[in-house]
Amino acid sequence: RLADKKEQLLEKDLVLEEVSSLADRLRMQAAEGRSDTLELAKKVNDYQQRIRGITRKMMATVSELSMYQASALKLQTEKQELSLDVESAAERLEVGEAPSEDAEREWYRMERDRMSVQEMKERRAEEEAEQDPTQIANRTTAEPRPNAYIPENLGIPKPYGKYAPFKPSDPGSTMRHIRKPVPREIVI
Repeated sequence: RLADKKEQLLEKDLVLEEVSSLADRLRMQAAEGRSDTLELAKKVNDYQQRIRGITRKMMATVSELSMYQASALKLQTEKQELSLDVESAAERLEVGEAPSEDAEREWYRMERDRMSVQEMKERRAEEEAEQDPTQIANRTTAEPRPNAYIPENLGIPKPYGKYAPFKPSDPGSTMRHIRKPVPREIVI
């Protein structure tokens, strides 16, 4: 019985050695495979990233191309419409009409403006011819001074003395929020 047990023990030792050598070999292969797997995974990730970037660029290019196609179609239809307008304008000019309704209206408007300006010039010239030439030379927008026509050598005192009233200019648009002052009466 002891011999059977020793025999079983030796068999189990041999099996253990074989299994441990196989396990060591597999561990070595797994360790070597890990580095290869890591490199492969990095390469796969890099390729996937490149594919995503190229796909995005392609989609952007396709959308830009579709925009250019849409604008090209729009410009082509506009060109056709304008060429039809030019042909109809040429036909109307051959007949002796205005190139288009808009051009005719614009011409009438410009002619009306020119005539009104001419009439205003004529009217102004007539009014100036009717007026006295001395009045035309003396026309002014300034306020008359109280001592404008009093000669200095008469001995009449100047109005207000040396303290003439101060007349400020009209307030601008920034002064609209300020209350206007109540003017005092001037006592002479």
